[in-house]
Amino acid sequence: MFDSGGLSLKSSSGMVNMAMDMAGAAVVAGVLKSAALANLKENLVGILGLVENMPGPNALRPGDVIKSLKGDLIQVNNTDAEGRLLLGDLLWYSQLKFKPKKIFDFATLTGAIIIALGKEYAGVFSNNDKFCNDFLSVCDKANEKAWRLPMDKKFGDALSSNVADMTNVGGSQGSSIIAAMFLNNYVKKEIPWIHLDIAGVAKNTETVFSRSGATAWGVVSLFEYFQEFS
Repeated sequence: MFDSGGLSLKSSSGMVNMAMDMAGAAVVAGVLKSAALANLKENLVGILGLVENMPGPNALRPGDVIKSLKGDLIQVNNTDAEGRLLLGDLLWYSQLKFKPKKIFDFATLTGAIIIALGKEYAGVFSNNDKFCNDFLSVCDKANEKAWRLPMDKKFGDALSSNVADMTNVGGSQGSSIIAAMFLNNYVKKEIPWIHLDIAGVAKNTETVFSRSGATAWGVVSLFEYFQEFS
């Protein structure tokens, strides 16, 4: 679950806190545990992508072209944008295997979300207004701050490639939105989906629910969502 950046190696200062990069998977595990302990009458499936991104002789190289589970060819221009490659496959797998009615995904996906929203708000992206508004309403009640950002085809255009169907990065401007647009390629249009970029809120000094360290952002909101909108 550690993200060194792979061959696109992070700086030492950028790498030192990467033990927290497993926060998205931890939230999924926390939601499932809380739902089970509460005997919540909800049909839930949680999928955790348990991998590490390390340099080595078998590591992805910048410029490599790989095939996703969906069948898309992806030009990997930056091996430090590996999380979206894994998430894309997990999203596609979940739809093939489980036929979900709704999908949430949680990931400490981009540093850019911290530039946009600081460490106060999680970034929210969705293809369904009602689903998103319902979830934002419970975030407010749970005191877990969240802010919806746009999804626009123009940002997806930044992922164009001359040698593949898309690249895995698209420049620095709006890069959290570009990452969400990458994931959008792996969600069927008819399935309501929410992507939560929790890079800024996964770890902080102190919250209502936690001391300094991991915040478990999202566990309370998802639990409340399932209780209210199941």
